Amino acid sequence: MSSLYTRSKEFTRNRKSQSDSPPSSPSPIAKTLRHERLSRLDTASSSAGTSDSYGDRPSGRSTAYTRRENRLAALSSRTEDDSSRDYKKLYESALSENQKLKSKLQDAQVELADIKLKLDKIAQQKQEKTSDRSSMLEMEKREKRTLERKLSEMEEDMKVLTDLKSDNQRLKDENGALIRVISKLSK
Repeated sequence: MSSLYTRSKEFTRNRKSQSDSPPSSPSPIAKTLRHERLSRLDTASSSAGTSDSYGDRPSGRSTAYTRRENRLAALSSRTEDDSSRDYKKLYESALSENQKLKSKLQDAQVELADIKLKLDKIAQQKQEKTSDRSSMLEMEKREKRTLERKLSEMEEDMKVLTDLKSDNQRLKDENGALIRVISKLSK
């Protein structure tokens, strides 16, 4: 009768450990087999008359469980710290990339302004010069074409830079949201 009582008690303990344990714990079959072996050892040791009592064993098991829980908690806190650091690094890299793109955008705007000034100067020179009209006209047309090509390229670059800027802003907002979620999860 006492062996039935210990088995039913172990069965309820087995059910609790299955629901409370993390997914990396042994299978329920392995736990059941282990508990059956322990119950056989308990009955063998009580019949042999050893000094180890049944009351000492559960406390040893509970300390093993608490040690395991403490280890798992420490591991999960480490992974949370690592993941928050990773998000912080990602956020910082996105910020640095954003700064680089802003500087490129400013450089492109300065270059665009220079090209516009050159175009204006060329247009004024065109009006001022009347001699050698044919040769100057062809040269001006070539320069104008090259400058217009550069201008169109710069405008395309500006469009790309604005797209990148919006992407960076979106990533920045997503990183902020992720950081908020991680901070809420870590609490």
